[in-house]
Formats: sequence, C-alpha cells, structure tokens
Amino acid sequence: MERKKSDCPALPPGWKKEEVIRKSGLSAGKSDVYYYSPTGKKFRSKPQLARYLGNTVDLACFDFRTGKMMPGKLQKNKQRFRHDPLSLAKLFWEKRLKGLRSSDVAEQVLRTMELPKGLQGIGPDSSDDTLLSAIASALHMSSAPITGQTSIAAEKNPAIWLNTSQPLCKAFTVTDEQIREQEMKVFQARRSLEEALTADSLARAAEISREPLEGGTA
Repeated sequence: MERKKSDCPALPPGWKKEEVIRKSGLSAGKSDVYYYSPTGKKFRSKPQLARYLGNTVDLACFDFRTGKMMPGKLQKNKQRFRHDPLSLAKLFWEKRLKGLRSSDVAEQVLRTMELPKGLQGIGPDSSDDTLLSAIASALHMSSAPITGQTSIAAEKNPAIWLNTSQPLCKAFTVTDEQIREQEMKVFQARRSLEEALTADSLARAAEISREPLEGGTA
C-alpha cells in the first residue's frame, strides 16, 4: 500500500490527512482516507471527526475525501431541503416524556439515574428525569454530537433561540477524566457480575454433587 500524508488547511493547525492507496487485490487502485489530530488520534469517518471537534469547526460543507470545504455542496443540500417535505420538531417536545418510568420484568420501577453536575436543564419544567429521557432519545435518534443548547441566548428565552436538534440543557463537554471514570464503573460492574455468575455456578455444581450422596444415604 502507498501512503500519502499532508496538512489539511480546512481543519485547525496541526491536523493531517492521510490517503492510503491499495496496490493489490480486487480493490487495487482504490484509496482510504484518514485524518490525524495534532495529538495523533486517528479518524476514519466524518461523523467521528464531527463528534471530536464539536462546535469548534463547522463541517457542514467539509468533504471528507478531498479534505476541502465545498460551499457548493452545502448550497445544494439547502436547495434539496427547501423542496423536500420536512418533519418539523415541536418545541419542548420533551414535556411528553414527563412522568415516564422504566420497569423491570417484575414490573418494579427502576431507580432513576443521577445526572452529572455538568448537565443542567433549561426551559419550562427542566427536571432531571425529563432531561435524562431527552438525552437518551437524542443519542438513539441522531448520529450528530450531543452538545446541548450552545447559544447563550437560549438560556434567557429558549422559546426563541431553541435548537430543536439538541436536548434542553446548557452546553456541556465530556472530559477524558469523565470517560475514564465511566469506563472504570463499567469494568467494576462487569467484574461484580462475573463474580456473581461464578459463585452461582459453583453453588449449582456443589448442589448437584450432593444429590447422589443424599440419595445413597437414604
């Protein structure tokens, strides 16, 4: 494979674009494009790039393959959206989630998760339960980064400055430390589950091994 790495002027200083050209096989002559951050982190797709950069760079007209901004592409999309039928999001649709609760198989209501302190709701009836449901819906229904309401004016009058593609909360960022803490919680939960399953298996094995002895004694 042939690799070509170069600077990418369309992205912040220090970003590199790499094009890997395949030399053999059925895909010979085709190429794969990757991007590298100043710290060396590798990105394989535009959605990955958008999630990492967030609001620091507008990638709406960024062409991932060429590494260039294509204003004409954005204009074409605007024209298409103008004529296509749209499904408009209703303002404050999150209010419909108020009062909803999750239940287990025994129909017992599950305890509500506690939101991080950095997540603060805005707008009417900005309860933690409603905000949690709205964030979960946004994560499942959209591939775009979840940033909250980035406009400061939205905090003063969300009815006017609301970004309907984002949940009703103040703008926030997720730090590497928070990611590591969450990974540790997941690791500990998996370890506890593994220990519980192991203990259950040993108990079942011990019970099975006692049955023939009890039968012989009887």
